[in-house]
Amino acid sequence: MSRLDLAARASELRAKRVPFVLATVLRAEAPTSAKPGDSAVVLADGSIEGFVGGSCAQATVRAESLRSLAERRPRMVLIAPDAEAAPAAEGVVRVSNPCLSGGTLEMFLEPTLPAPLVRVYGESPIALALRQGAAALGFDAVQGDPAEPIAEETAAVVVATHGFDEEAVISEALRAGVAYIGLVASRKRAEGVLGAMDLGDAERSRVHSPAGLDIGAGSPGEIAVSILAEIISLRPRGEVPPAPEVAIDPVCHMEVAAVESSLHSEFEGRSYYFCARGCLKAFSADPTAYLGG
Repeated sequence: MSRLDLAARASELRAKRVPFVLATVLRAEAPTSAKPGDSAVVLADGSIEGFVGGSCAQATVRAESLRSLAERRPRMVLIAPDAEAAPAAEGVVRVSNPCLSGGTLEMFLEPTLPAPLVRVYGESPIALALRQGAAALGFDAVQGDPAEPIAEETAAVVVATHGFDEEAVISEALRAGVAYIGLVASRKRAEGVLGAMDLGDAERSRVHSPAGLDIGAGSPGEIAVSILAEIISLRPRGEVPPAPEVAIDPVCHMEVAAVESSLHSEFEGRSYYFCARGCLKAFSADPTAYLGG
């Protein structure tokens, strides 16, 4: 895969809102098959598209990329036969890879996650200002269509249709479990809209109306700022998800991501994972030799 092909693939993944890690070789100390500038995308299932070294290096890149994706933070990785002997450097993860032929790789792993999706319904000046403001803040701001279902990944829905399709959109947003639902309306009209809907107290409390923080906003732009500030103040601050499960290659004792895309084999009802086909072949020939049996 050429660099242009890889760049096109990364753009495609961003457009489809697919999370991935861009892994780039920064330094390669011979003997290694990878060279500086080689890169690949690593998907959430551990599949690798591109080239960042042989199978043993890829096993480490896969495991560390999945950790980077889980932590939502980039990381520098040093891969060497005896990485622990290398001088410690702040922010650098050192991984000893006994399978390497003596070379060293330094990698930069950059996770790319979909921007929070904000759906704004309506054609009013407030709706337009909301979409423009949300985009400027790094949100994925789209114009909502009342005829389309709301994806569960939607972070916020703002209804600024001023009387059109309000109940239908709010009901759909509640069904989809959207974290923030805002209705642009006066307090009196909002009470009328919500009062006409068959909502329990818990559902009604999830709809913010008048939408936005009370900052004395008057113009469409100021109202948009107040709503975006409320979305930011209420967005979930979830804990960092757990790192992906890793297994130890029973032959060379490397860490390997325990995912379907890693080399693996079944023995006596248990899955074993391997960094390279050489380890898999050795294990398959005599499993008990590596399991203490």
